[in-house]
Amino acid sequence: MADSQVSTSTAKDHLSPKSDVSPRFDLTGLPTIFVLPSNLSSDELHNAEEELSRLGAPLTYDIGEASLVLGVVSKPRRAKFELQSRKIQFQDFVPERSELVDDLSHRSLSETESKVLPHKRRKLKVKGRAESPAGSSSSVDEGDLTTNSDTQAESDIITEPAHKLPLPHTSSPSTGSPSIPAAVRECSPAPFDSGDFANKIKVARLDWLTDSLRLGKPQTLAPYIVYEAERLAPVPGNSPSDPVVKKSSETIPTRKSPSRDTEEPQGILERAKAEAAAKERRRDQVEGGAQRLFSRRRFAPSTRAKNRSASDRVVQPPKLLRQTTSEHDEGLYSLPPMPDWVLQNKIYSCERITPADSPNDAFISQLKKIKVARLLTNDEIGVRAYSTSIASVAAYPHPISNSREILALPGCDQKIASLFREWQERDGRLQAVDDIEADPALKVLHFFYDIWGVGATTARDFYYNKNWQDLDDIVEYGWNSLSRVQQIGVKYYDEFQLKIPRPEVEYIASIVETHAKKVVDDRIQCIIVGGYRRGKSASGDVDIILSHPEQSATAGLVDKVVKSLEKEDWITHTLTLNLTNTKRKQETLPYVSNIKGAGFDTLDKALVVWQDQPHPAKVEPGKTKPKNSNPHRRVDIIISPWRTVGCAVAGWTSGTTFQRDLRRYAKRVKGWKFDSSGVRKRGSGRWIDLERWTNPKTRCTDWREAERRVFEGLGLEYIEPWERCTG
Repeated sequence: MADSQVSTSTAKDHLSPKSDVSPRFDLTGLPTIFVLPSNLSSDELHNAEEELSRLGAPLTYDIGEASLVLGVVSKPRRAKFELQSRKIQFQDFVPERSELVDDLSHRSLSETESKVLPHKRRKLKVKGRAESPAGSSSSVDEGDLTTNSDTQAESDIITEPAHKLPLPHTSSPSTGSPSIPAAVRECSPAPFDSGDFANKIKVARLDWLTDSLRLGKPQTLAPYIVYEAERLAPVPGNSPSDPVVKKSSETIPTRKSPSRDTEEPQGILERAKAEAAAKERRRDQVEGGAQRLFSRRRFAPSTRAKNRSASDRVVQPPKLLRQTTSEHDEGLYSLPPMPDWVLQNKIYSCERITPADSPNDAFISQLKKIKVARLLTNDEIGVRAYSTSIASVAAYPHPISNSREILALPGCDQKIASLFREWQERDGRLQAVDDIEADPALKVLHFFYDIWGVGATTARDFYYNKNWQDLDDIVEYGWNSLSRVQQIGVKYYDEFQLKIPRPEVEYIASIVETHAKKVVDDRIQCIIVGGYRRGKSASGDVDIILSHPEQSATAGLVDKVVKSLEKEDWITHTLTLNLTNTKRKQETLPYVSNIKGAGFDTLDKALVVWQDQPHPAKVEPGKTKPKNSNPHRRVDIIISPWRTVGCAVAGWTSGTTFQRDLRRYAKRVKGWKFDSSGVRKRGSGRWIDLERWTNPKTRCTDWREAERRVFEGLGLEYIEPWERCTG
């Protein structure tokens, strides 16, 4: 565990932006790379992928296609577990005796290696070995060797025959300092030999990338290799790279109903073993279903070095776009005038306009269904990739008629272009979407996901671990195990599926504003954000920000407003009431925060269930008051101090991908941390006053101007709320 923490710290330190200029070198000669998400946050994983992609490395989302795996891994046992958990079929790679002996007898030992290998050993010569040509290395490339175990006792290593000696493993210091290992500093970067990865898969520490970036040139891989395996022939249907199964009944295995009549094993040990085996099978169902639904996915072309011969390339053949006869006859397709953000390759959605209505909405709707399915099957990387592609297609102002237009868009790759061609040929349908909609397991997962308070992880737990299929199962078998939010979500499931029209949103906001002014004063500012401000005709919930020019007025304000609304029965349930910002004296979230789940938003807020009051009617004596038939609504009341109200409004107004890209842009381009409570400089943690609040003479009197200053301070052109509809 200590090793993992050290590696994680190193990756975090050196994948964060240190300056505006990043090292530039060529990694196109590497084999296909997969980055392990384990022990990495989403931002850290995305940064690693971005750096590799920027340097030309061929990346894949499918570990079944990868020959090199990079991750926060320090032990062979952990590396093997990561491969096994992803259904990779392999066996330990054992190098040829002649290769190992020749390498150990010719290469110079570093200080670290001298401590591992015996000081006295006889030199072994290999008969029939040709002399090395002049100017070339006489030793076998270190990438041909691997460590069998880094936990073996030193005494055991010394007594082993020479051909069984493990390759010395150089790891990061236990102190966690990001210094380069001695073996790495002494090695000059060697060219990446494609033949060295033939029918193999190697797992290396992510420190290789961070050290290469820090030193400005690619480092030799060998000292970073944790484990090396030889691929086995896959069993049909079990390989992650198998074709998509078209039969919907086979996409994700169905599971047993929540019947309690099944015969249980007798005895504690027998029951424990049976339960463990059942959980393992259910976990495999989730992972296997995701792999079969979305196999062979990529987010960048698997390019190779130009000087490599065809015989050296041991890769799967790429999927080529088919070309119709008419397209061939026309020669090069004439692309329409491209917008500036395409010509300038602007990758962040916060740098471009994305209207609510796109000329490519029909194709986007199909991509969104695939994205949701990836979310439900625990494919976070795929969700992020599809979100980026969808935002790019949505911002494109022309109706797309050729796949070459797709390939020109930032964030769209060959996969999206292939899907577009299929969409054209199948009259606006995709086979993957047909399979998703026909799959019974995904239907249940989607149903559970729509319950308020139930995310994708909980939906999978309900279905695979608890064997529930509908609301009746939840109520009958697990009501007491639900959180209060989930219980309310189940109770008002049908009502929460109803959209809230704009006039009703405005009415609810007016009631909240009235009560806020009642508990403070008339200088309260009430701002409706979310989908309403982006121009939606109807919203799933109501998001309201309250602010006040006086800093002291917003401290604890959410509690006062909620109590006032409860007294008049506007609020039927208060599910969460957070005073996080008040407790830290309404300061911007610290750069390094101990708050669990601290991410985009850490402001004071209340999550409540709202019900409009019925029109007053006379109740005859002896009769009960009629039941309120108005639907229950979800309402979020957020409190922002005036000094950072622009950040709060910008974040809560924008679409999900736009919000994400605001944070990514602030981090990658400016070296800042963006949060709805403000902006801080990474490293020093200093608060960045984008809204010019510190000087009383320059303070904003209008929250709209404060939001514009946030965009200006970030170096972005202001984008109207209805032009941030990235999804």
